[in-house]
Amino acid sequence: MEIRRVEQLTGPVDATVAVPGSKSIANRVLVCAALARGSSTLTNVPDGDDTRTMLACLRELGTGVELADGHVSIAGAGPVWPPGERSLFAGLAGTTSRFVTALAALGSSPITVDGHPPLRRRPFGPLHDALMQLGATVSPRGAIGQLPTTITGPPTSGSVAIRGDVSSQYVTALMLVGPYLPGGLDLSLTTQLVSRPYVDITAAAMGWFGADDVEVADRSIRVAAGSYRPTDLAIEPDASSASYPLAIAAVCGGSVRVPGLGLDALQGDARFADVLAEMGCAVERTHDDVRVSGAELLEGVDVDMADISDLVPTVAVVAAFAASPTRIRGVGFIREKESDRLGDLSAELRRAGVDIDETDDGLIVLPSRNRLHGARLATHHDHRLAMAFGVLGTAVDGIEIEDPSVVSKSWPGYWTMLDRSLR
Repeated sequence: MEIRRVEQLTGPVDATVAVPGSKSIANRVLVCAALARGSSTLTNVPDGDDTRTMLACLRELGTGVELADGHVSIAGAGPVWPPGERSLFAGLAGTTSRFVTALAALGSSPITVDGHPPLRRRPFGPLHDALMQLGATVSPRGAIGQLPTTITGPPTSGSVAIRGDVSSQYVTALMLVGPYLPGGLDLSLTTQLVSRPYVDITAAAMGWFGADDVEVADRSIRVAAGSYRPTDLAIEPDASSASYPLAIAAVCGGSVRVPGLGLDALQGDARFADVLAEMGCAVERTHDDVRVSGAELLEGVDVDMADISDLVPTVAVVAAFAASPTRIRGVGFIREKESDRLGDLSAELRRAGVDIDETDDGLIVLPSRNRLHGARLATHHDHRLAMAFGVLGTAVDGIEIEDPSVVSKSWPGYWTMLDRSLR
């Protein structure tokens, strides 16, 4: 097994860190571009596994894809997939697998969606049920509600009801194909919607491609029938990825600036800087960037992270350095992400001396700075855990990380950034 030892920083940091384009935005606009009739050009496209997997799936569906230096040209042909059975392999990419599952339902030939074993264990049942409500045929090849599954369309209806408190990815998948459903999409949410900012990103992305008649309410979403039009756009930096270098300023002192993620940032995870401000850090935002400077004394916070759940591992690491307890709430659903992001995260942080407990819907992190020590930490196939543990290693000597290459899912150059940009 590959092991990486993180080199502890010897003093405060003073750095500008460029982070990849937003994975969340990229996968949404790639779907819109593939469904549009004509050519779109996207710039600042991230080079992570999830994006590469999405591009491979779109090629398999018959979309023209050309890559060159962070630019991606998409030759969309609308929701007309070539006839004949085909297979889409999504690797470990939860977002990609759910989006292409909905895309598969627009065709009239059987399309099988599959992935690596960890992805096969993740839940797909609510999305499969929703597609059957729309009139598609869903045929499990193994366990019901999991991959591999064969989808055969086309849909015969646009009316569907789905839970909103399991994963916003199901909701987004349905929204993205909504313009091409009979009569558009009329979606009822039977429970509270989690991760609402991601749904707002979806609506914005659809609008950039001309499908701007989208109404998002607390318990319903309406997408008018229509089509996407091709467009050219630049993808803003990934706010989730930006959390790691910003967190290093919090735990090591000094300051870190991230360009391109300023006051107009669309992603909800840009709120991470606000959480750091509540903990005592100084935060400066302009229209062009964000800068975080560490505090002499970090304070714990009580924060509902239901809408910014990808940041839970990062906040938990920063909280270990605070002088008072931190409570993270509203995120029970992240147990079914790439890893159990409550149980696995807690177990690994305890190995490094963090005083952390699970609750039904989150975590409690007690002040741990004086008891932190080196340890070997498992990543559980989860890029978010790996990168958060990297933050820990910049402030604690002797942190070793198993399977560090898992960061390729969203930020292949992450370890290079730690080694070069911050020193």
